[in-house]
Amino acid sequence: MDAKRVVDLLYWRDVKNTGVVFGALLLLLLSLSACSIISVLSYVALALLSVTVTLRIYKGVLQAIQKSDEGHPFRAYLDQEIALSQELVHKYSDVVLERVNAILIELRRLFLVEDLVDSLKFAVIMWILTYVGALFNGLTLLILGLVGVFTLPIVYEKHQTQIDHYIALVNKQIKDITGKIQAKIPGAKKKAE
Repeated sequence: MDAKRVVDLLYWRDVKNTGVVFGALLLLLLSLSACSIISVLSYVALALLSVTVTLRIYKGVLQAIQKSDEGHPFRAYLDQEIALSQELVHKYSDVVLERVNAILIELRRLFLVEDLVDSLKFAVIMWILTYVGALFNGLTLLILGLVGVFTLPIVYEKHQTQIDHYIALVNKQIKDITGKIQAKIPGAKKKAE
C-alpha cells in the first residue's frame, strides 16, 4: 500500500473504502475488548470460511443444475502467487532493524542522562503516562487512536487556519515555560536551534 492510498483513506477521499476499513478495524478492536484475541480470530476465520464454503457449494449446485463447466469459483485466487519474496522481507526487516536500533540508542541516551533536560522531559512524559495508564487500558487507547487517525486529518483539513493559530500559541507558551525551567536548573544548557 503506497502513501497516496493511505492519505486518501485517512482523508475520506473514497467514503466507501474508508468506511469499510474504519468499520472493520473498529469492529475488530471493539470485539477484542469483549473477547480474547483467540476467540475473535476464530470467529473471524469461521465467518470467512462459512462465506467461502457457502459460495463454493452454491456454485457447485448451480453448475450441476445448469450442466455448465464454469470451474472453481476461487480458481483465480488459488492460482495467484502469495509467497513473500526474499527481497521484500529483507527490505522491511532492514527498516525495522534500523528503527529498533535508533530507539535503543535514544533510550540509552535518555536513561543514562546524556542531556539532563531531555531526560527530565522523558521522566515527565512517563509520569503523565502513569496517569493515562490508570485511566485507560491499551485497547481503549488503540480504539481512541483509530478514531483519531480517521477523524483528525479531515477536521484539520477543514479548520487548518484556526488550528494552526492555536498550535502556534501553545508552542510559544511551551517554549517560554521550557526557557524558564532551563534557566532555573543548574547545568542545563539551552540547545542551539
